[in-house]
Amino acid sequence: MDLIIRGATVVDGTGAPSRVADVGIADGRIAQVEDTITEGAKRVFDADGLVLAPGFVDLHTHYDAQLLWDPSASPSSMHGVTTVMGGNCGFTLAPAGEEHVDYLARMMARVEGIPLAALEHGVPWDWRTFEEYLERVERGGTSVNAGFLAGHSAIRRSVMGDNATTGEANENQIDEMVELLHHSLEAGALGFSTSQAPTHNDGNGDPVPSRSASRSELLALAAAVQDHPGTQLECIIAGCLNGFSDDEVELLADLSIAADRPLNWNVLGVTASGNHEHQLQASTRAAERGGRVVALTIPQAMSIRLSFLSGFVLDGLPGWREVIALPAAERLRALSDPEIRERLNRGARSDEAGILANLARWERFTIVEAFTAGTAQFEGRRISEIAREQQKDPFDALLDIVVADGLRTGLRPDMPKEDDDTWQARAAVWKDPRAIVGASDAGAHLDMFCMAGYSTFLVGPAVRDLGLLTLEEAVRLLTDVPARLYGLDGRGRIEPGAHADLICFDPDAVAPGRERTLDDLPGGASRIAVDAVGIPHVFVSGTAIIRDGVLTGATPGTVLRSGRDTSTVNAAEVKP
Repeated sequence: MDLIIRGATVVDGTGAPSRVADVGIADGRIAQVEDTITEGAKRVFDADGLVLAPGFVDLHTHYDAQLLWDPSASPSSMHGVTTVMGGNCGFTLAPAGEEHVDYLARMMARVEGIPLAALEHGVPWDWRTFEEYLERVERGGTSVNAGFLAGHSAIRRSVMGDNATTGEANENQIDEMVELLHHSLEAGALGFSTSQAPTHNDGNGDPVPSRSASRSELLALAAAVQDHPGTQLECIIAGCLNGFSDDEVELLADLSIAADRPLNWNVLGVTASGNHEHQLQASTRAAERGGRVVALTIPQAMSIRLSFLSGFVLDGLPGWREVIALPAAERLRALSDPEIRERLNRGARSDEAGILANLARWERFTIVEAFTAGTAQFEGRRISEIAREQQKDPFDALLDIVVADGLRTGLRPDMPKEDDDTWQARAAVWKDPRAIVGASDAGAHLDMFCMAGYSTFLVGPAVRDLGLLTLEEAVRLLTDVPARLYGLDGRGRIEPGAHADLICFDPDAVAPGRERTLDDLPGGASRIAVDAVGIPHVFVSGTAIIRDGVLTGATPGTVLRSGRDTSTVNAAEVKP
């Protein structure tokens, strides 16, 4: 054998009780799982005291661009993720073509928070078809396994050009979109994704192309999926954010039935009040009609970060857009002007601000990260304390720090306290077959949050500190459950014949660590990342991609293609 991992506590992903065992690996696959393996091996690794588990599977990422400059898919791989799915929400980099590159880049920058500089300097854009995009990712190599859905907005733009955002498609255009989707699925796309979310706008501020689709267009594209084994549907619609209407519940079921495939949607928030149960009823209704609808959910509360450099969300406050749109140097001057400050503050507190007026409680902001010697003292402190010490208005105290930081200051608004009832409600949803844990959005919203640590949270604090589930349950929810939904052959379990995608972690220490800003993107752009604690080793196909907590640079990952690396999971096979 190539490698034997000895003496680990094996949690195999099935939910079965853990046991101390040796695991032997040959030719990238698991060859033996025995109490003691007596055969020799080229390498032997002592994992005494560590848990050995299958690599985690993250179904909702936006690593489509990042993998082209960062094959490691960091920080997800640092948190034990060995398989990622991209192309979600209808947003893909293919099909493209020279005439669409600028539009797609600016759309991704706006809607997914990927710095435009990184997209311009780090993405070669040397493909036209979905097949050529997959081949480009494959040539560059990946540390993790990566699969991609075909995105509605890119397909619609390719067929309709500038008219993609202006209205409904005619019958011929729908036929062209369906044909283009067939070509993408034949090339290996893992399914079809779309969005009708009201928050999704392109680089021009217009609704993204998929939002102009009619119901008949959506159903025609969904129906194309059923002709291709190993495929899925993924979508986000208005009700995903605001609560499903009866019509949206029926639409989700219609799409699943038309495709004869499971449909997953993003993202289900869970509170003690039980409002999430209404959202989960969409799954129950789909099952009654012969479809399957699954909600993705993150295990902990989303913690967002705002900054005056990107201005995302802040630019939605009345009268703020014009200032936030200014070049950085001009914006700094504007934010230093007392009259402009007073006008901005007044607009943020006006009735016109609606729910965003909650942001105007500046005293409740915390300085998450500061970037100059003069502002470092304020990290981790609330604006209320700083303003009181400096005898300033809270808004002035906040903007003085922001200006001194060159706009980069990381700001976090107050989040509701997590009580026991909320945690119990979340834990119940994690185990509910109508939901799946995993909606990190990793690779996107790089200036607002990083949820890549959801996996280390679930196997760490959720098990060890909160006692919400067993370690065996947590591992199953992160491995076998998402792998089975997507029909990933030989992934998500530790068993003979499975791919040797494995992680070793310390159960007493594993957790998400510090959140920080990294200036490591192409074009000098920055991103927010979360460190991983307690995961020293990660293997993909038996090759270490992380050793002693450090990326090795190895790229043993596979570009997953439908019908080859996956098997069909029809809607009727598994129901809640």
